[in-house]
Amino acid sequence: MEKTNAYDVLKERGFIEQMTHEDEIRELFSKNEPVTFYIGFDPTADSLHVGHFLTVMAMAHMQRCGHRPICLMGGGTGMIGDPTGKTDMRRMMTTEEIDYNVNCFKKQLSHFIDFNEDKAIIVNNADWLRHLNYIEFLREIGVSFSVNKMLTAECFKTRMEKGLSFLEFNYMIMQAYDFLELNKRYNCVMQLGGNDQWSNIIAGVDLIRRKESKPAYGMTFSLLTNSEGKKMGKTENGAVWLDASKTSPYEFYQYWRNIDDKDVKKCLSLLTFLPMEEVNRLSALEGSEINKAKEVLAFELTKIVHNEQEATKAQQAAKSLFEKGAAGGSVPTTEMSTAEFVDGIDIITLLTTAGIVPSRSEARRLVQQGGIKVADKKITSIEHKVTIADFTNNEVLVQKGKKGFHNIVIF
Repeated sequence: MEKTNAYDVLKERGFIEQMTHEDEIRELFSKNEPVTFYIGFDPTADSLHVGHFLTVMAMAHMQRCGHRPICLMGGGTGMIGDPTGKTDMRRMMTTEEIDYNVNCFKKQLSHFIDFNEDKAIIVNNADWLRHLNYIEFLREIGVSFSVNKMLTAECFKTRMEKGLSFLEFNYMIMQAYDFLELNKRYNCVMQLGGNDQWSNIIAGVDLIRRKESKPAYGMTFSLLTNSEGKKMGKTENGAVWLDASKTSPYEFYQYWRNIDDKDVKKCLSLLTFLPMEEVNRLSALEGSEINKAKEVLAFELTKIVHNEQEATKAQQAAKSLFEKGAAGGSVPTTEMSTAEFVDGIDIITLLTTAGIVPSRSEARRLVQQGGIKVADKKITSIEHKVTIADFTNNEVLVQKGKKGFHNIVIF
């Protein structure tokens, strides 16, 4: 049974990265009283992507534990653009583009969060930011910010050499003001966000405590990165979107089915509702068995983001593609000796020996360009060795490009 203490749930699943007042936050959640919190979404596109999804899952866990989420749409802040993690200034969007994207976000969020009976609310910061009186704002809010302190924030430091516009410099103040407004309007006491938002979140917490003399808290989550520290959710075709028209359920399923073995536990913990006992069991599988855990991950994630029917269809499509190769009916098949794979055979030799490519130079080029997969896993190094562990029932499917398949059978 899932814990009712939201702090324990988020901690156990590996969400929490930093907190502003750890002892106070733990005490707040130990009371088991509803806490109103918010997460902001700047509408920079017409769909959420998997980077957003981690914070959406945190929000869903919080709601399941009895707390009330505020989904804050950045109809106002989106007109400025968050400099965090950006090397250049974002393209300025029109109000029409921003408002359209906000509506797209609202539809998607209602798929994950229960907005019935005031269990959660969607608010747009355009309601208070687009009509601010500049002089009043500077006197009321600007006076509370130290420029010296702001310049030490990571989100600004990384941009100082390249150039930081005064427009973007205001973003932190705007986000802090959002928190103050939500605190006044809805008694929102906590802001959650990705770890890259730490400086902005601290600014809002400090502003409320200074202006209102009331408790306010901030908590950040680990960013969705792979075992090498690179952001997940990117493919050769761009971002992995939650909108089925931008990333199909099958492509979505395949993305998670093909993640690195080392990332399985993190993704199962952060991106599914599976109990941690099951997460630990699945992520402990070794060798080719870990593929079972990846299939569960891909199915569970596709079910949450799309629905169970789409997840089942994606799973069946992936399996039928593999089985076509295994049956040898629709794709070429090469038989090779098991002995050749005991110590592993390098990918270049395998591709040329099986006749999948005409030359070693062509094999090398395809691998370096990311055009080869073995057992649904992209091969990124020409030194990679294919071993017996890659085979299932003495067979493994090699994929060249998007549509070239070749089955290797050992005897």
